[in-house]
Amino acid sequence: MTKLKVAVIGCGSIAIHRHLPEYQANQQVEIVAVCDTKEERAQSAAADYQATAYTDYKQAITESGADVVSVCLPNYLHAPVSIFAAENGKHVLCEKPMATSEEEAKQMIEASKAAGKKLMIAHNQRFVPSHQKARELIANGELGKVYSFRTAFGHGGPEGWSIDGKDSWFFRKEEAFIGALGDLGVHKSDVIRYVLNTEFTEVAAMVEASAKENSDVDDQAVTILRSENGIIGTLTASWAYKAGEDNATVIHGEKGMLRLEDDPDYSLIASFTDGTKVNYQLGQIQTNDSGGQTSSGVVDHFIDSILQDKQPLIDGEEGLRSLKIILGALQSNQSKQMVRL
Repeated sequence: MTKLKVAVIGCGSIAIHRHLPEYQANQQVEIVAVCDTKEERAQSAAADYQATAYTDYKQAITESGADVVSVCLPNYLHAPVSIFAAENGKHVLCEKPMATSEEEAKQMIEASKAAGKKLMIAHNQRFVPSHQKARELIANGELGKVYSFRTAFGHGGPEGWSIDGKDSWFFRKEEAFIGALGDLGVHKSDVIRYVLNTEFTEVAAMVEASAKENSDVDDQAVTILRSENGIIGTLTASWAYKAGEDNATVIHGEKGMLRLEDDPDYSLIASFTDGTKVNYQLGQIQTNDSGGQTSSGVVDHFIDSILQDKQPLIDGEEGLRSLKIILGALQSNQSKQMVRL
């Protein structure tokens, strides 16, 4: 069987710890190109994966013969590189947040549609077993009517994981556009939409930048959300959780409560109003603290979507819906008003 050829654009931590290992583990692809503006990083990745090293993304995309392009770059480059790849006939897997504006995201979607190629946004939390199980329980009515939730993603900040440490682009607004909300909050805006199977219609937010030095982006945010069917909840994103990572979600309904990734032993705990309790051991969510995320399921799903000609679970439209919540939160913080989505 002919393998799909892959070019990975950007050789920072997300490429090293997730994209490249996951492509290598997939028997249906071949990594043919790696690209980074820092030549030594491109050469190092090329040696590790027997690929050709590039320092120009346009050359990597057009000259390598790649069928698939992974975009693992600073946020401000997600849209232009993804659009260029689509215009050159490539399927695109883009890191989150998919873009820095609604207009850019729509251009990415249109470019992929015009090319007849797949576009997927790498929201890995949809593939976490506890999140998938919670979605199933809620869809089956086991929680009854859902009333409220709280979901959080916080850790000590990207300097602990980024290949550039404290000098990372994550802290520069002109490259990142957005801080913890875009790095972590968009994961939760995506997964809470997925788990509850609903869309949010209103958002209010307080956003702060007080925890990091030499940074001009947000590092903490608390948002309040209301869904189309009256579910209310909070979404928190933070780079100021110095003592350890919080990746928990708690959902309350008329028949009980679900706790996801909120216990060291059980990834999902379902407690019901009749006094029963079910502890699920589904495997803990992969985190940076626990050694990285090298088997998220994102790449396997994307490759299967291409080979089976199926719509990816998180296509461009889905990525845009999750991004709009974050953009609305920024607007709310600036205007001091609740924002309708």
